[in-house]
Amino acid sequence: LCPPQGAEPSEELRLGLVQLLSLLLQRCGASMAPYLGDIARVLQATLLDHYAEVRRESCGCAAACARAMPEHFHMQSESLIKPLMQTISHQHYRVRVDVIQATGAVIQFGNGKSVDDVLSHLAQRLFDEIPKVRHAVTTVIGEWLLHLRDRYSYFHKLIPLLLGSFTDEIPENTKLAWTYWEKIGLQWEKENEENLKDKMDFSVSPSHYPKGETRPGLGCRELVSRNLSKILPGLCHDMTDWLGSTRIKASQLLYTLLLHAEDHITQHMELLLRTLYQACSDEESEVVKNSVKAAELIGMFVSPKVSLKLITPAFEQTPKASCVMVLAAVIRGSPKEILQPHVAQLGNTLSQAGVCQRSEEVFYMEQLLYCVQALIEVCQEDCKEISLQLMKVLVTIMAIPSSQDLKEKVEKTMSSLAAVQQLESFHCLYKQHMAQLLEWVAVSCEGWACYSPEVLQFEVIATHSGPVIGEALDDFILVLKTCLQPNRDPQMRLKLFTVLSQLLQKASETINSQGLFPSYLETVIKDILAPNLQWHAGRTAAAIRATAVLCLWALIHCEMLSPKEILKVKDELMPQIIASLDEDSKITRLMACRIVDVFLKVCGRQFDADKFKNTYTEVLKRLDDASCDVRLAAAHTLANWFKCLKDSDVKSSMEGHVEFLYQELLVHLDDPDENLQKAVLEVLKEGSILYPDLLVREIEGAVHKHQTPVYCNQLLHHIQSAKEAA
Repeated sequence: LCPPQGAEPSEELRLGLVQLLSLLLQRCGASMAPYLGDIARVLQATLLDHYAEVRRESCGCAAACARAMPEHFHMQSESLIKPLMQTISHQHYRVRVDVIQATGAVIQFGNGKSVDDVLSHLAQRLFDEIPKVRHAVTTVIGEWLLHLRDRYSYFHKLIPLLLGSFTDEIPENTKLAWTYWEKIGLQWEKENEENLKDKMDFSVSPSHYPKGETRPGLGCRELVSRNLSKILPGLCHDMTDWLGSTRIKASQLLYTLLLHAEDHITQHMELLLRTLYQACSDEESEVVKNSVKAAELIGMFVSPKVSLKLITPAFEQTPKASCVMVLAAVIRGSPKEILQPHVAQLGNTLSQAGVCQRSEEVFYMEQLLYCVQALIEVCQEDCKEISLQLMKVLVTIMAIPSSQDLKEKVEKTMSSLAAVQQLESFHCLYKQHMAQLLEWVAVSCEGWACYSPEVLQFEVIATHSGPVIGEALDDFILVLKTCLQPNRDPQMRLKLFTVLSQLLQKASETINSQGLFPSYLETVIKDILAPNLQWHAGRTAAAIRATAVLCLWALIHCEMLSPKEILKVKDELMPQIIASLDEDSKITRLMACRIVDVFLKVCGRQFDADKFKNTYTEVLKRLDDASCDVRLAAAHTLANWFKCLKDSDVKSSMEGHVEFLYQELLVHLDDPDENLQKAVLEVLKEGSILYPDLLVREIEGAVHKHQTPVYCNQLLHHIQSAKEAA
């Protein structure tokens, strides 16, 4: 069976010879001791046989030999370890199972020092895809922890392997591991009864414990606590292993160990936190999930005075999403009454600019949101004292460009914060803190640029607070006045004008909810809108003018800018609105036409000759506009121009201009757009009242140029009817 004599070539004969050796060991037992050296040589060869059945039979032989002569076997046991470990990864799972069982017997009845040589191989078998292989490993480790002579020396190496089976996907393996662990704990408890007497008599169960978890016995907890310092360094190293399966197993084991260690975690906090920070940013979701559960145990078993003292400095240096995730988990796991004295500290830490404004990364902001949610969930009504700080954090999260889903989560969190304070809605939160929030963002408004986070925060406060912003117009208008000066950053001004435009579109529900906005109109128009209507080169400047025109139209459309107010500002605004008729933006030209139309209705009769002239010449150009909407708006404006001139004192001096206008309008009766033809016809009808004879001459001259003088005939008929009626 073994060299150098030469091996038997027949597989069946080799198997038969090994079976004969098994029979000899079974019949003769300890009487085989004189031949132990020969048996060991045979097994060293047959354990590496090419025939799988020979290997399996050899494993049985090795176990039988160990049990038959334990007094002598330790002298030869080490020689079998190497061939066993060479076979432990055999492709046949039954061979692997037999090797593991044989290894258990060889070490238990042989030289215990060989444990170190086999541990890494057994640990690898815990990742075996065959449940029976993992079952065999659990059985061997459990037996060693119960019966190995030197087991006390190997507790810190064997305990992780047994506890690793607690998370096996096969319930049978998990149950086996728990059964062994309970026996081991009870045995150790009995062996160390004197040392544990006080704990057994006076131990008190913790008032808070993870839901769905059964508290391990005293012996089990003590075993882990006393060996944790030896287990943790290696385990934490495995949490950063390059293999995902190793990291997952290590994270599962970490949770189990912390569940046993309870308040003994405290002395290992620095190492644990460093590991959790790294694990929480792992690409494996299972690792992150287990790490978060472990962090919750820290909150449950470690005093916040200790944990927060160690976590807070990490925020002040370079806060990462993983740090925030760990803090959120610690808060979730903490009992309310223990966390309460530290609520103010937590609120102040989270609302620091270096924390809540550190990153625009959505993942980071989500973790920050979970932190706030955890605080509200745990502390409930105690959050009232940090309500302002939490609002600052929530406003900052909502301010970052992100998905609608995140914004909805923030809004829901605000509602939760309002609910724990017995407030009806998050609008009540804004009402409670509006002055402080505006002061918070406005303190640096003189230095704002387009990338300043305060601009986005200001936008959220203004647009998300609903009717509450109408109660804080002093501060709101002051910020706008400061930031919307022509010398400030153009992109930033554009953002703020967009905010103002949004608010003005629903003024009664926002800035004018209290009816106070009209008293600020003069400031808004003269100090904010008028300076930004001035022409400056560039696309951004054009966009600013466009939003300023939109804001002005919104004021007029919602009737906040009354005729009385229009009379006050017409001299300042009219030239700039007229100039806006020539902008590149279609919407700007359209709004400008409509604004001019309103100004004519309100104060057109008070215009002098120059204003009448300037107005019609610019509006007339819009009849050739590329946009149909602008052309129709221009036609409507010219109709009002005629109405105003009819009642004006300067009518007599405008005859030449009216004649020119007649000529130009008659040309547009040939426009391919039928709607514009009808609109121009109505304009001419309105204008015919001024100089009907003059218009008739122009029509007669134009008829020869028109192929379809239908509208001209209608116009002549209208003039004739008007004369007869007069």
